[in-house]
Amino acid sequence: MSPRPEVPPSPSAVPPPGPPAAARSSLIRLQEDLRRADDSLVRLLAAWRPDGREVPGQFVEFWEGREAQARRLYELEYGARTSLLGFQSGANTVAPVPSTLADPADGAPEEAEGEEGARDAEAEPPLRKDGNPHAAYRVVVDRAFLTEPEALRALDERLAAGHQVRVVDQPLIKLLIADEETAMVQLEAGRSMILGPPLVRLAVELFESVWQRSRPYLREDGDLDPADRRLLQLMLSGLTDAATAHQLGTSPRTVQRRLRALMDAASVSSRVQLGWYAMRNNWV
Repeated sequence: MSPRPEVPPSPSAVPPPGPPAAARSSLIRLQEDLRRADDSLVRLLAAWRPDGREVPGQFVEFWEGREAQARRLYELEYGARTSLLGFQSGANTVAPVPSTLADPADGAPEEAEGEEGARDAEAEPPLRKDGNPHAAYRVVVDRAFLTEPEALRALDERLAAGHQVRVVDQPLIKLLIADEETAMVQLEAGRSMILGPPLVRLAVELFESVWQRSRPYLREDGDLDPADRRLLQLMLSGLTDAATAHQLGTSPRTVQRRLRALMDAASVSSRVQLGWYAMRNNWV
């Protein structure tokens, strides 16, 4: 008796393809390259410690203490003439925010009063939401930033102000570059470094490398609801359902239901496939 020929599965029974193995490997390599570049920059900058010696060409300045760093960051942001490039991460301890700085018209920053004020300052984004009207902003945020209180509202305000915002999944250092001439890098809590030419080019190159490998926070094209775009961004960044629900002001059950509806719309059976479909079809 001849063997029974195999019947190919019907198209509806074939699961939608996931990301090709080559693409997954390429993505992993890119993430590792970015982490290595980030670590290399931090190690290089940490090696430029003055130790009481004069720094040739005044390439580097060190700023210590939250108030001093906040003041210098404020000066960089509002002194920029053309452009501001920034990395925003979570657990910020230095920030020109309402709780630590006076109104821009008043000039000098002031310390937050009490432990509660200090905690509020640490939770705020490192750049003011209203921004410098004379400079074009490009900002990259990471997963840790997306878990911060009011993170989504802060990003929505940035978009409304015309800032370009992108998202990456790997951790970022805290960085601000003004006019591609001066960069401020936080080396550790309570200690930051100011870079001038030519070292500032290292920070600019790192920023551009990360920018090219990041994804837009919210795309303006397409017909996907903005609320679903935000949900997908948080899912792609690895937030739990509970953390996502907290950021969106809803319940974990609602998050799960909305993700299930998006999976049905994309004809996929897992969140991994949904993320891959979303990126291939400009949903995020």
